[in-house]
Amino acid sequence: MRVDSREALSTVYTPGVAQPCKEIAANPSKVFDYTIKCNSVAVVSDGSAVLGLGNIGAEASIPVMEGKALLFKELAGIDAFPICLKTQDAKEIVEIVKNIAPVFGGINLEDIAAPKCFEVEEALLDIGIPVMHDDQHGTAIVVLAALQNAAKVVGKDFSQLRVVISGAGSAGAAIAKMLLPDSSLGGRGGQRVSEVVLVDRKGIVFEGRPGLDQSKQKLAKLTNHSRKSGSLADALKGADAFVGVSAPGIVSSQMVSTMASDAIVLAMANPTPEIMPDEAKKGGARVIATGRSDYPNQVNNALAFPGVFRGALDAKATKINSEMKLAAAWAIAACVPNPSEEEIVPSVLDKRVVLAVARAVAAAAVKTGVVRKN
Repeated sequence: MRVDSREALSTVYTPGVAQPCKEIAANPSKVFDYTIKCNSVAVVSDGSAVLGLGNIGAEASIPVMEGKALLFKELAGIDAFPICLKTQDAKEIVEIVKNIAPVFGGINLEDIAAPKCFEVEEALLDIGIPVMHDDQHGTAIVVLAALQNAAKVVGKDFSQLRVVISGAGSAGAAIAKMLLPDSSLGGRGGQRVSEVVLVDRKGIVFEGRPGLDQSKQKLAKLTNHSRKSGSLADALKGADAFVGVSAPGIVSSQMVSTMASDAIVLAMANPTPEIMPDEAKKGGARVIATGRSDYPNQVNNALAFPGVFRGALDAKATKINSEMKLAAAWAIAACVPNPSEEEIVPSVLDKRVVLAVARAVAAAAVKTGVVRKN
């Protein structure tokens, strides 16, 4: 409202503001009715893993978080605020977020390095409002949608896909969990491909490989059932799909040529992908996607996070669970009813996507009972 009169001033400030304060003091759940909490999200980062830029710190990460806040507003009508923290200690991040949570309806964790991001998110899942580390789950949601539609284009059964993921950090781990659901890792819903092989800087991840941290040890038990070892080039031989969330220029057209026929290549390193689309095409890939907006098939988490949080806020969800994430992926895929080589995912700017995802996520929240009762 405009504050352009004494009457308006007395409503939004003293004495009128005292009344909602009293109501909330008597019944704290009223904070969702009488304040910005019902439609606000904190975009929280420590600047330790900014996409394509690395550990650039709190101040330098502000533009990224501002951009994210703008997309929240433009695409989903959510008031989001960049919260860039001058600490990279996991326990401090958790305590800060818990202490600022009263004013926010949701927490979007962003650009926090692995494995610290896993610890931070896990510690915040039960604070009573939706929390999601977007680098993990937003990316995984969109990759799942893209692979579902790409499989249709090339005429392959999704459940028979052999997928290689380059990058075993936060995004790679979350993608693997989405493609190979397992209750011990938080995945449910039956979306399972035939095999996932993870590759990190040291090569293929396999059970028993020396030097694996706790997160990769868990993933090693779930992935690479054929016990492959070696390099990324070795992993790609015979694979149906490549998913890149790692580093620029690490895949050649010759490597793509060793993949299975009608290969799917999702090269999402930004701003320069693991392989440029023309090189992937030269190697025989049939469906190609990047994270960039200047090529067809932009596989970007901006397709997911606005609708996921819009749906969670609308449903009065207390958390974002696996069922809500899977519902988001199916909704995104369904926004392209007739997928083609040039269109396996909708445009980030297609506002129908936010509506579809929000409805699906809200319905999943209600169905699984993770909503406030008041």
